[in-house]
Amino acid sequence: MKTIIYLITGILFGIVMYKSEAASWFRIYEMFNFASFHMYGIMGSAVAVGLVGVQFFKRKNIKAIDGSELSLQPKEKSIARYLLGGIIFGLGWALAGACPGPMYTLAGVGYISILIVIIGAIIGTFLYGIFKNKLPH
Repeated sequence: MKTIIYLITGILFGIVMYKSEAASWFRIYEMFNFASFHMYGIMGSAVAVGLVGVQFFKRKNIKAIDGSELSLQPKEKSIARYLLGGIIFGLGWALAGACPGPMYTLAGVGYISILIVIIGAIIGTFLYGIFKNKLPH
């Protein structure tokens, strides 16, 4: 049953990403050129909804779908980690024209060439798993 819920949620997320043009290379290009507020508005709305949601979960002590406690503890702070990760993520986003959410949305609507980007992202995630203990904290 959980798999069906996750599948439906993913499909709805993909539809919203596509219809809001958040998966549009042109909209991402506009954002990186500071030519449009569209993508900044979408991201700002997501941050606001996430902030309210996390605070609600913390205050109401809501459990995960499987009944376990939610782990909403602050992460270890490190400027080097966030700077390096942000640069790599930003370069990949700018070069590919898509971050992880839109990548799968674009694959779902038939842009086959995005599969090259998805494979690269999977390889990058795999390499991070191998080298994460050797990276600066």
